[in-house]
Amino acid sequence: MKPLPITKSKLNTANASGEIADPIDALLGAHGLRRTSAARNVLGWLLANPQTSYTHAQLQHSLGSDGQATLDRVTLYRLIDRLTQVGLLLCRVDANRVRRYQAMPASVRTMPHFECQSCHRDSPLAGALKTSASDLERAAQNAIAALQASGYTGLSMDFSVRGVCAECTSARGML
Repeated sequence: MKPLPITKSKLNTANASGEIADPIDALLGAHGLRRTSAARNVLGWLLANPQTSYTHAQLQHSLGSDGQATLDRVTLYRLIDRLTQVGLLLCRVDANRVRRYQAMPASVRTMPHFECQSCHRDSPLAGALKTSASDLERAAQNAIAALQASGYTGLSMDFSVRGVCAECTSARGML
């Protein structure tokens, strides 16, 4: 399913009494999802931390340590799966076959990132790539357009670079 574009007007919709609706509720409703407290907490957390991707366990720990009610792992798995299916989350599988999740803006078609093979941190590359990020986005759009012309649907692209981050490299040098 293609993610719906979210505009400010959709996020600031008024309810029947004229009050501004909660943006998280608006997103969930716009994508046909139930607006449960668990869904609001998970999506809210990921939207508040858009530059970080989390494993299931990291997300469960982060939600619990943030003072929110701890979700059992099965409920969290199901919720993450639903959020990913409607395009609100991006799911990547890293080199160790671990799934990582992060908020997926509707305007983004590719999410370049770096995976450290030592500390296993996952870092976005958009800031590091600066001007060449637009070249990557253009290449992703061309690849997606070619696949769509061949009949493929619901496409997104993941671009990952793997290696050892600067912090781990300098830590190894100190040993």
